[in-house]
Amino acid sequence: MKTKLFLLLTATVVMLSSCLKDDSKTFTQGYKSEDYEVIKASLNLPLEVDKYTLQLPEVLGSFTVAANDKQATLGRVLFYDKRLSSTNEVNCASCHLAEKAFTDGEQFSPGVTSERTSRNTLALGTFPSFNAYYGFGGTRMFWDNRASSVMEQSEETMKNPVEMGNTDLKEVYNELIQERYYQILFENAFPSNQNSFMTNEEKMLSAIQSFVSSIGCFNSRYDQELIEHKGRKEDTFASFTAQENRGKQLYNTNCASCHNLGAVAFSTGIVAANNGLDLNYSDEGIGEISHDPLQMGVFKVPMLRNVELTAPYMHDGRFATLEQVVEHYSSGVKDHPNLHEKLKSGGSPKNLNLNEDDKQALVAFLKTLTDRNSLLASRYSDPFKH
Repeated sequence: MKTKLFLLLTATVVMLSSCLKDDSKTFTQGYKSEDYEVIKASLNLPLEVDKYTLQLPEVLGSFTVAANDKQATLGRVLFYDKRLSSTNEVNCASCHLAEKAFTDGEQFSPGVTSERTSRNTLALGTFPSFNAYYGFGGTRMFWDNRASSVMEQSEETMKNPVEMGNTDLKEVYNELIQERYYQILFENAFPSNQNSFMTNEEKMLSAIQSFVSSIGCFNSRYDQELIEHKGRKEDTFASFTAQENRGKQLYNTNCASCHNLGAVAFSTGIVAANNGLDLNYSDEGIGEISHDPLQMGVFKVPMLRNVELTAPYMHDGRFATLEQVVEHYSSGVKDHPNLHEKLKSGGSPKNLNLNEDDKQALVAFLKTLTDRNSLLASRYSDPFKH
């Protein structure tokens, strides 16, 4: 009798357990209850830590771009914390606004001094996956490719006397860690019994890298159609206007070899080029660092998702509109000695010589690459309560 009763109770528990699994969503609490009370007093962070891993669709490689969610969460808080600057007035987001694809809309960006930066701020939100793009093909940071990682780029930016002006990152960490919520976030992201080999400054920079590397946008109208057509970019896209489809055709023929929008955008060999802006450059780009005559006037080749949001354009922000950019490639390419071969025809500059309808079509297509919803996801937003 006791055995039968035990079996009946066991079966009941199993049935209830199965029902719970079927009818409820699994919830993972990211913090101890008392720790979360501290966090939510200052920060708009969810109890269940945000997910930063990206699953790319088949047309973009069909692979998972993994992220450490707790480190990316800490990085998000640091990204928006103005105490990373010497004046407590500038944060990473000052130059990298989510709604502008993580650039700022300025030709040259203001920092902690009355001076401005010497180059236009590069957008961080122009990739299906920032991490996938910068993880392959030898792609590096800055217009002149001088930094090998986001950690190196972030450290240089924080120490730059114009941008953030903080030369002692140890002092920055020591100030931040006085906050109880930072103590919790750092311990969650880098448990003390597992990360003793890293300095505190490295943990701070690594967290920022985890956040920045998690940025990804692949839900534009173009991406939706590309998925629908199983990657056949030459197809006529049903949701596109005739003008947008014409622009897509022009882009595939004339632009895609340098600004690829498919899976190979992550490993394209053209990561830097001279695009014929000038015959003589006051800023020599990569050549200014390498002193290699063949790299004079050569700059990073940016990716173009969300390009509609990232004006002004080029390393010096000289073009205020996409129309001006298209006009450059239509009629303004200069015969610089280092002009990239893709922009030459018979050894001379290859101007596209587009008519007005085709110029407008190309601009219309570029605007189909905009993915505001991904950029405005809460996991990328300012977490501070103001």
